[in-house]
Amino acid sequence: MSAKDRAQDYESADAHPETARILQELDAKKTARRLAVPTKDLDVRARLRDEGEPITLFGERPENRRDRLRAIWNLKRANLAKQKDEAMDEDSDDSTDSEEEGEKEEEFYTEGTMDLKQARKHMAEFSMDRARKRLARQRLETTLPLGRLMDVRRAVFGELKTFTNLGSQIGDTRPLSSLRFSPDSSMLLTSSWTGAAKLWSIPACKEIKTLKAHKERIGGVAWHPQATLSQSRSAVNFATSSADNDIKLWGLDGDAPLLTLSGHAARVCRIAFHPSGKYIGSASYDGTWRLWDAERGGEELLLQEGHSKEVYAIEFQEDGALVCTGGLDAIGRVWDLRSGKTAMVLDGHVKDILGIDFSQNGHQIATGSNDDTVRIWDMRSLKSIKTIPAHKSAVSDVKFFRSAPSSSSNSYPSQAIPRGFASLPVFGEDVRDPIERDGEKADVPLAGSFLVTGGYDGMVKIWSADDWQLVKSMTSDAQGKVMSVDVSSDARFLASAEYSRTFKLWSNPNTDLS
Repeated sequence: MSAKDRAQDYESADAHPETARILQELDAKKTARRLAVPTKDLDVRARLRDEGEPITLFGERPENRRDRLRAIWNLKRANLAKQKDEAMDEDSDDSTDSEEEGEKEEEFYTEGTMDLKQARKHMAEFSMDRARKRLARQRLETTLPLGRLMDVRRAVFGELKTFTNLGSQIGDTRPLSSLRFSPDSSMLLTSSWTGAAKLWSIPACKEIKTLKAHKERIGGVAWHPQATLSQSRSAVNFATSSADNDIKLWGLDGDAPLLTLSGHAARVCRIAFHPSGKYIGSASYDGTWRLWDAERGGEELLLQEGHSKEVYAIEFQEDGALVCTGGLDAIGRVWDLRSGKTAMVLDGHVKDILGIDFSQNGHQIATGSNDDTVRIWDMRSLKSIKTIPAHKSAVSDVKFFRSAPSSSSNSYPSQAIPRGFASLPVFGEDVRDPIERDGEKADVPLAGSFLVTGGYDGMVKIWSADDWQLVKSMTSDAQGKVMSVDVSSDARFLASAEYSRTFKLWSNPNTDLS
């Protein structure tokens, strides 16, 4: 609305006090939105104390406390402006300058450590090398014939359509919270609300080990990228996070944690390893996500704010340059690990973001939300390109198919045909004709070709990453909430953790179980 239109509104409101009151409230709300209010709850409490106000009210949540501070500052600003108008008639330019100076005073920065600087430098070097190789491979893949692409996709999706419930196993005495396949697909790691983490053999689903990991429910588990491949069994192989505010790092040998990472002020939800394996990221109900050094004593390298509510999900891009976080504020943020800046804001969901995953193509992100939808985001256009009405209830987890990481960085991204698809005729030696240029061979990429989602409606679904159409929908008789899903790197199995205390294995009924 223009200034002239607003002036006319006020003139017409002289005869209507109620209209004048509503217009004043709208202007006050507009001004309040411009105020720079701290996002950290401790800073909000400190500002309230400075204003002589109660630092908390009965039943008040952090976001309500932040809104109360905003209202106090807005009222204080209005009173100061009124006093100045009574004392003298200042130009609008001077008052605008004064408002801008007031806002600038609210900006704050935290100086990083030298260890964080070295970590950013390492991640920059690591990611630039991987991104260069990925882009070179993708340029080569664009020369593949369309007929070859269609044949491979038809064969792969045809195999996925045969997936069915291969078996079910009781995982614990309380609901399971998360699960992940090991990088070599030989084991499955599950966690539950009892605070226990368990390792299971695949496909027999026999219990290998039980770890009394935490005193409270476990929120997330993650494997080291080289675990079961090149990583020593006695070194860090996987991690667990819990409502006891701690993250613990474990080896495959022994029953005691190798490291305990403490620092979060509230429940720790999802966690993820950086593709280099040197760092681990964690999302927490204290409203922050943090970056830890997983090799040098578990040092906390970064404490990052940015969400107005609890942070629930976190995932790293395969190149290693970016990390994405999602919170109960329904907002996702993509962070550049090399600079610390926000690269993209994922604003579109209307309820909590519960699951995040990067595609191996490097530029697409999938987010699952409590609003029952999955959104696909493209970092090249900085917007959502697809909204999938995926489930009839909350979408608890999303996972792209990822090929197994190679122990050699020279082979990134991996072009090996997963065992689950290797027997398909379309990959026979007499049919397969990969493109070759400068010593590099490329065929139709399989990593990132499909997406798996799980929801509280008890469904596990597979979606094509080409047009985001449903490929296969699977459910169990129990109709229990699906808490977490994952895809094995050999493409033979899907797994789902359920509220009913069980986990299920899904596969082609004729798959080779040896």
